[in-house]
Amino acid sequence: MSPDYRMPKVAAPRKLGKRQVYLVASGDLRESANRVCWDAQQAMEKALGAAVKAAGYQVVRGHACDAKAGHGFISSQKMGMEVFAKLDPDAPLIVAEAVWQYTHHVLPGLTSHRGPILTVANWSGQWPGLVGMLNLNGSLTKAGVKYSTLWSESFTDDFFTAGLKKWLTTGRVTHRTPHARPLARVKVPAAERRLGKALADDLRRNKAIMGIFDEGCMGMFNAIIPDHLLIPLGVFKERLSQSALHYATTQVPDAEAEAALAWITSAGMTFTFGTDEATELTRAQVLTQCKMYVAAMRIADEFGCDAVGIQYQQGLKDCLPASDLVEGMLNDSKRPPVRSADGSRTLRAGRPLPHFNEVDECAGLDAMLIARVHAAMGQPVETTLHDVRWGDADRSGTTGDYVWVLEISGAVPPSHLLGGWAGATGERQPAMYFRLGGATVKGVSRPGEIVWSRIYVAGDRLNMDIGRGRAIDLPDAETQRRWASTTPQWPMMHAVLYGVTRDQFMAKHQANHIQVVYATGAEAADRAMMAKAAMAEALGIRVNVCGGRAGGQAWAKA
Repeated sequence: MSPDYRMPKVAAPRKLGKRQVYLVASGDLRESANRVCWDAQQAMEKALGAAVKAAGYQVVRGHACDAKAGHGFISSQKMGMEVFAKLDPDAPLIVAEAVWQYTHHVLPGLTSHRGPILTVANWSGQWPGLVGMLNLNGSLTKAGVKYSTLWSESFTDDFFTAGLKKWLTTGRVTHRTPHARPLARVKVPAAERRLGKALADDLRRNKAIMGIFDEGCMGMFNAIIPDHLLIPLGVFKERLSQSALHYATTQVPDAEAEAALAWITSAGMTFTFGTDEATELTRAQVLTQCKMYVAAMRIADEFGCDAVGIQYQQGLKDCLPASDLVEGMLNDSKRPPVRSADGSRTLRAGRPLPHFNEVDECAGLDAMLIARVHAAMGQPVETTLHDVRWGDADRSGTTGDYVWVLEISGAVPPSHLLGGWAGATGERQPAMYFRLGGATVKGVSRPGEIVWSRIYVAGDRLNMDIGRGRAIDLPDAETQRRWASTTPQWPMMHAVLYGVTRDQFMAKHQANHIQVVYATGAEAADRAMMAKAAMAEALGIRVNVCGGRAGGQAWAKA
């Protein structure tokens, strides 16, 4: 006689019609952001639905709008699992993003979805939908999930409609990426190859520590490097806690915070102070940020960290102001001096403590390589990541090149800005993201030659895309237009990437973030790029060289 087991009751999902597709929308974990951004998401879904209808298909929303919550986003991992459990796993599915989204809300369901997956973003800087989609794409790549991707400003352009039709009929759409070539096909000068190998050997021999103030910021699965991929490089994680950072911040004396703020203001940085803690930047918020800066330096010194990453979301944002001013200071060689806890030493005098925003470990590893390569070559060592926030043609007519808006929430080193510290202003972080405020490091990146890069995980292996470009100066009216189209409190770089079109970049890039560092000139930047690529390759990282050199020149073939 068979045992009387209680078998789980599994409801069969409703099957879609042959010309129907699911649509899901991953949102923020912060409900304030979901409510503010919902109108933009609705407008995008309406345009996308019309495009699907014009192609002869129908969108079926995979989850209902919640009138009580005030939006229709999947707003947690738990909710995402519940949604996907009710969907037909073999049906075609579109993930539509007009806002920043937390990838882990939908990643569990997407990993087991068998039908064709298409990620779509609107080409808009208003809310970071492009950023969210690129994060989702990088996370799906890391997880080994097959997907297609598209983006559009109007959802009526030929690029989008042709791609959508192909995906609807075949379940797949691909993009050509001839701009990306394996490093083996590019000639690396002998001197830079020797330097790269020597630096790789030194890192493996002497090893390095990456300080992690809590992993997994904002659901960014793509930003976590598995330990087994770091260990062969000689890099190890020191897993720290944001609660420890909070406690250490409260232990810094008021006098040390006042001294740090006095240094900043004497260097020329200004702040837009007000009195309303809920909506304005206050002096008290900035003094707390100065304490956090001192605390982070001392913790990094105690544990021997070569670089640190502060998550700040979700937990830290509820007990401290945003860490962006802190991060900008850490990333600069010129910053307020910090003494060791016993007062006997000045910590890292004349050197930055590289900080990787949002605990993006891929950016952290990149920053650690940059620190070694640029120091050895006598090049600027200040580096930061940016969001790939948006891009647009220059409406001022200053350049015919496509100009990207690279923008991060405030962690840019002032050395990257026009005027340095004197060109930086501190504005309050938007309340919908940061309840307790805190200053950004707002400014426009100075013109100059840059090396850009991204380390990412694909096929259980570390990869790097690397290329050249320049930050350019645009008239104030054009700068203000771009700020008004994105987040005006945050620092911005007007970036031109050599030999890479907008759509090529979007098709190939595997992250919401991009790493940038300056060099003293075009030739110096070329050499620094090659040395860094050679170091990465010597460490076992698979390297792609993207685009070309300044002036439209191609890289010499191997």
